[in-house]
Amino acid sequence: MQYRAAVLTISDRAARGQREDLAGPAVQARLEEAGWEVSRYRVIPDDFDEIFTTLLTWADLELAHVVFTVGGTGFGPRDVTPEVTRKVIQREAPGLAEAMRQESLKKTPYAMLSRAVAGIRGRVLIVNLPGSPKAAVENLEVILDVLPHGVQLLWGHHEQAERLHRMLQDAPPEGESDPHSRPA
Repeated sequence: MQYRAAVLTISDRAARGQREDLAGPAVQARLEEAGWEVSRYRVIPDDFDEIFTTLLTWADLELAHVVFTVGGTGFGPRDVTPEVTRKVIQREAPGLAEAMRQESLKKTPYAMLSRAVAGIRGRVLIVNLPGSPKAAVENLEVILDVLPHGVQLLWGHHEQAERLHRMLQDAPPEGESDPHSRPA
């Protein structure tokens, strides 16, 4: 299965051309390196209605399996990405945002200021990433390996998902190579 992603950078300054968007292209490059097809990339301002319309359209038209927003997750007065995402999604996927924050806290205490959310609309997963190129890619790395399984479940590819479950159940615990060497 070829996984498709869309990257939506949300930044007033980048949308006005006052600064180059480095985070969105960094996320796109990492996804492509991991074998994902990036079907959409766009830069828009921190505008509630424009973010809402874009997320709704991309999800409802199923332009990607996963839509990544980049930016707008902080404490700034125009940082509304999490609020818009909550309006668009039908079900939250809190484990993804929790895992990203938890791993980010190992690098910086500022990670606790992230308000990023993740959730599902129809068969499309929407994930908020931070606006810094380094932080966006680091957060993506935390969840990248589990996303294909989530997509398989969302799109009804249960046979592939079940195969993965069996592989995980048969795998020895991390750090052990021989399952017979475990203490009784």
